[in-house]
Amino acid sequence: MKKIMFLFLLVSVFACRKEHKVAENKIKEDVTYLASDELEGRQTGTEGEKKAAQYLINRYKEIGLEPKGTEGYLQPFSFKPKTDPHKEVEFTTNADSTITGNNIIGYINNGAKTTIVIGAHYDHLGFGGEGSLFRGEEKAVHNGADDNASGVAVMLNLTSRLKVKNDTAKVMDKNNYLFMAFSGEEMGLLGSNYFSKNPTIDAKSINYMINMDMVGRLKADSTLAVYGTGTSPMFKQTIKANNDKFKLVENESGVGPSDHTSFYLIDVPVLHFFTGQHGDYHKPGDDSEKLNYEGMSLISDYIFEIISDLDDNGELAFRKTKNESEETPRFKVGLGVVPDYLFDGEGMRIDGTREETPAYNAGLQKGDIVVKLGDSTITDMMSYMRALSVFEKGDEADITVKRGQQTIETKVKF
Repeated sequence: MKKIMFLFLLVSVFACRKEHKVAENKIKEDVTYLASDELEGRQTGTEGEKKAAQYLINRYKEIGLEPKGTEGYLQPFSFKPKTDPHKEVEFTTNADSTITGNNIIGYINNGAKTTIVIGAHYDHLGFGGEGSLFRGEEKAVHNGADDNASGVAVMLNLTSRLKVKNDTAKVMDKNNYLFMAFSGEEMGLLGSNYFSKNPTIDAKSINYMINMDMVGRLKADSTLAVYGTGTSPMFKQTIKANNDKFKLVENESGVGPSDHTSFYLIDVPVLHFFTGQHGDYHKPGDDSEKLNYEGMSLISDYIFEIISDLDDNGELAFRKTKNESEETPRFKVGLGVVPDYLFDGEGMRIDGTREETPAYNAGLQKGDIVVKLGDSTITDMMSYMRALSVFEKGDEADITVKRGQQTIETKVKF
């Protein structure tokens, strides 16, 4: 009898341990490695990116995900680099003059009919190249801590939390989960585009997709941009009902410069999370010590709550949205600034300026708010781009900015 009681107590102890298992937070550890000099900027097809891929595979195994690529956790794709920027990339099996990237794909199978895709791109710019905004003479590693080791680290945190939740819950979630670290994003959303054309699960079973790209620099005002809120009728009420931490900036469109676009284009509802651009964007200064790790944990909490809240809603309805990019004016010149895309006041706030550009030469500074350009009043980003579209190289224009309590009028030469 004593032996039976002992065994009963032992089983109870292990059951309690299982119930109280907590996912370990390795966000900072993941970012620190992925954004280290050892990986040389994780450019698609390089040895640095391959090291990053192996690290992600090891993390997937540690968490306990099933492989769901075409070669274990890997989904390799080869392509010819574009010579014409207006043409689509050519995916190919021909080894001549090609680059090979790898999506890293893991899976939690709950036996459900629908699957949620949670993704983030892990590639970056290597030593710079075409996408770099760095103007230094010596080449330098672009570590991409915010862009996008941050998104990958939050994805891994969510992966671990959802796995622990499913392992300890009495009732499994009503969706499966597919976790994907995309390659080739910086070269034109190549990895997500390839997956959308060559899915490793039934594409019709994808319930919705969550994307995280640059979520590492939550600012003091806790502004968080959420894109794709119009792609399902359920999204707006859900993101508001679960928010008590962030100042949300919503955008309905399912199209934008990150991997969620590839899923929206195959009629999948999408949500994309973003904490805004900064002066280190696409420069060597985007390093791990500059990230807001507490903010990243809060974002992970928020997305986890959104996923949990949506679990009882079955398959979400998809809705097409107005594509803002189709209305974007074309322009031949630029000020040479990094706009603050999270600014929701009147005008266009400058988040950074680059040397030897019209804005820099005119004395414009980070934090200035452009309220007039030429004859046009600037109320938001779209009106700024419309105003810019009328100018050509060599033109000179009046520009008015607000700097704190001052109003400054000057001229800018394109």
